[in-house]
Amino acid sequence: MRKINKILVANRGEIALRVMRSAREMGLKTVAIYSEADRNALHVQYADEAICVGKAKSAESYLRGDKIIQVCHQLQVDAIHPGYGFLSENADFAQAVQDAGIIFIGPTPAAIELMGSKLAAKAAVARYNIPMVPGTEEAITDVEAAKRVAQEVGFPILIKASAGGGGKGMRIVSEVSSFEQQMQLAVSEATSAFGDGSVFIEKYIGSPRHIEIQVLGDTHGNIVHLFERECSIQRRHQKVIEEAPSSVLTPELRAEMGQCAVNVAKACDYVGAGTVEFLLDENNYFYFLEMNTRLQVEHPVTEQITGLDLVKEQIKIAECQPLSFKQEDLKINGHALELRIYAEDPQNNFLPDIGNLTTYKRPQGLGVRVDDGFEQGMDIPIYYDPMIAKLVTFGANRQEAIAKMLRAIDEYKITGVENTLEFGKFVLQHPAFISGNFDTKFIEHYFKPEDLQAPANPAAEQVAAALTAWLYETAKPKTVTTTNNSSPVTSNWKKNRVR
Repeated sequence: MRKINKILVANRGEIALRVMRSAREMGLKTVAIYSEADRNALHVQYADEAICVGKAKSAESYLRGDKIIQVCHQLQVDAIHPGYGFLSENADFAQAVQDAGIIFIGPTPAAIELMGSKLAAKAAVARYNIPMVPGTEEAITDVEAAKRVAQEVGFPILIKASAGGGGKGMRIVSEVSSFEQQMQLAVSEATSAFGDGSVFIEKYIGSPRHIEIQVLGDTHGNIVHLFERECSIQRRHQKVIEEAPSSVLTPELRAEMGQCAVNVAKACDYVGAGTVEFLLDENNYFYFLEMNTRLQVEHPVTEQITGLDLVKEQIKIAECQPLSFKQEDLKINGHALELRIYAEDPQNNFLPDIGNLTTYKRPQGLGVRVDDGFEQGMDIPIYYDPMIAKLVTFGANRQEAIAKMLRAIDEYKITGVENTLEFGKFVLQHPAFISGNFDTKFIEHYFKPEDLQAPANPAAEQVAAALTAWLYETAKPKTVTTTNNSSPVTSNWKKNRVR
């Protein structure tokens, strides 16, 4: 066992603050790093110590692993928490941290590297008989050979970058005539985004649900799963609303997917917090997608339903402490939702926006959590991800969590930048979401920009009001008799962003 006394958080914004708060509760000192653009950021003000590591562009600040390690030596830091994004899944950085005698609060460099390649990850988990989407088992560069494989798999197919994520280097091909052009585009985009043009081919599952399983592994060989998160509401292959648990998983399917996730973690000797992602088709068949070797943006919903602080668990694991619980000790309690509030314009293809938070007032009340990194009067910078906050609600059941989220959205006041609050309200009030009958094509099937405009007639307003009232009513506890065995616009971002 090794003791951590001071943690440098190699990140910014809400995740930096979130890590620092848990560290402070554990009696640990924290160090913030910041770019020149973030000099007045909240995570800088909150930390015990803070130091500037470079200019506004992330390549000159938050991605400078050498400078970050130098700061650790300068300030006698014991460990680095990478948060998510930036260097969190960079195996070379994790190795450099270890080589410098500093604890990396995360998995081993070998696990990061293995799971960072989708093809290598598939090969590693194959011996555990994890269900996988039909397709190639290795990278393909020969267009004609790839075309033959695609015809064998059967169109439509998906061309995917081996080293990537976030929808980059990904192309859906419906017919053989367009295959060659789409493959060349996928290789080019993958090379530009990741420095690696390797691609592979999978059968395209047209309308899947995106289900992910949270796992924790310690240095003593113990691995558990913390149930699932439903992440199917997406735009541009990136999540917007997440919830836990999923409304469609049976206890049997949950247990099966959970065990598969544990086996994926075993395949790479995983240590720390990680997430195994699956596609779930309309027949409830699931397929391994990938593993994210870091804390996820949506981790708060898992914390809400399990009562665990995942950052504290990460720190304990990094200190070589064994997990203090077993799989059978874990239970789902209630239901949680997370809405990512972005400085984006849903009426303009979710194009990022910039500006000043002229008004910024958070919602409050029982069952409402806000993870953010801004205050009223602060600017949304153009250099980084445009997420303003994560709004999380927790209830005894799904209906109550939705009702709380709708109330919290109404209380959340943001002016000065376009944002996704009203879009979140649209989703939560849509019959497909309320029923649980939706998939990753929700936006494509149901959302039109004009849906966020004011209703054109009183009848539309009455329907929306009735739906909200129904949600609140169904969320109320019922009085029942029990027996002994009963249980109750144009964006400024595009023209100003720095490339």
